[in-house]
Amino acid sequence: MVKILVVDDEIEACNALKEFLVVKGHEVYTAQDGKTALDNVQKLRPQLVLLDMIMPGMNGMEVLKGIKKIDPQIGVIMVTVVTNEAQAKKALELGAYDYITKPVDLNYLDNVVMVKVLDYLK
Repeated sequence: MVKILVVDDEIEACNALKEFLVVKGHEVYTAQDGKTALDNVQKLRPQLVLLDMIMPGMNGMEVLKGIKKIDPQIGVIMVTVVTNEAQAKKALELGAYDYITKPVDLNYLDNVVMVKVLDYLK
């Protein structure tokens, strides 16, 4: 079982992703803001974080930087409604594992999570 943190300011998005991932056998936690996300990363040490790019207060890029300071091995998948190649490239440069757009293709997400899990287990 993999520990995953879903971070999105939209509670419905968090719950939908959590429900999907729990059915797949993962241990899933949620956070609706950047500070809570970083606190949870520090406390829970998830193997994977699904991180919304656009949130009030601390945005996804700031949270990504914070996660990588806490533990560079944590996989971070950026999730956003905005398709922006420059932003995607910047997220990957900062250490994000992948960058996916909303609405999330659950089959793609499942594949990305499985690849990251296998990578983590090596």
